[in-house]
Amino acid sequence: MFPTPIAQASKPVQWLYRTALPLSLVIWLLPLIAIALTSLRGPADILSGNYWGMPTQWQVVSNYVSIFQGTPLARYIVNSFLITVPAVAGAVVLSCLSGFALGVYRFRLNLPVFFLFVGGNFVPFQILMVPVRTLSLRLGVYDSVLGLVLFHTAFQSGFCTFFMRNFILDLPRELIDAARMDGATEFQIFRKVVLPLVRPAVAAVSILIFTFVWNDYFWATVLIQGDHAMPVTAGLKALNGQWVAQWHLVAAGSLVAALPPVLIFFLKQKDFIAGLTMGATKG
Repeated sequence: MFPTPIAQASKPVQWLYRTALPLSLVIWLLPLIAIALTSLRGPADILSGNYWGMPTQWQVVSNYVSIFQGTPLARYIVNSFLITVPAVAGAVVLSCLSGFALGVYRFRLNLPVFFLFVGGNFVPFQILMVPVRTLSLRLGVYDSVLGLVLFHTAFQSGFCTFFMRNFILDLPRELIDAARMDGATEFQIFRKVVLPLVRPAVAAVSILIFTFVWNDYFWATVLIQGDHAMPVTAGLKALNGQWVAQWHLVAAGSLVAALPPVLIFFLKQKDFIAGLTMGATKG
């Protein structure tokens, strides 16, 4: 049923694994290495077609200084935080409440409602472009930070509810019944019994949703037009000049834009792994 561990596999399989794994890793890292090198190049290298060789003109500091001095990248990063943090908080709060309702209470429409949350994750988001844009115009939140916050909160709540409901469903029912016998209200059960037990799951889903929302490009270009609310993923195109493509600045800006989710993952990786493996063992 399960694959044989590499340590127990035959010698040819072990040799193939030890050869293929580093090779696959290098191939996967090649685009990232190219972007890192491009962020250190001068424009002469780009114009001459030197994309993969070592830079002939090193601009280690000047490229990164230029993207903050000559472009609105700092504003884009602030916008991304203004969009991502409230959207993550809203989606996680709503999903914890809905996950508690679907995981604790037994009612006739429990499964249909749960499948409604799950089914939304299978809808291709491209087909929602026109109705979501029309709805944002009618609500008066088009081309605003609030519009993206509301959309991401609603759109990510389905996945978060699916995630949280399964964790809450695995909690011992005896704990909830004991709290009710002690006179605790439903909100007290949710706040003092359920939430502390699913804290690793909350941390894991928060990191995932932060990455999803921060890296969004499609909806940022659909719902935002002006620089006043543009997140960094969609704003990177502004790092190009009007007549000349400044790919060395775009590469530097891309690396800066990727830092927040990477740092959050490495700072919270213990909570992330604990949330994903929560309930994997018994006892």
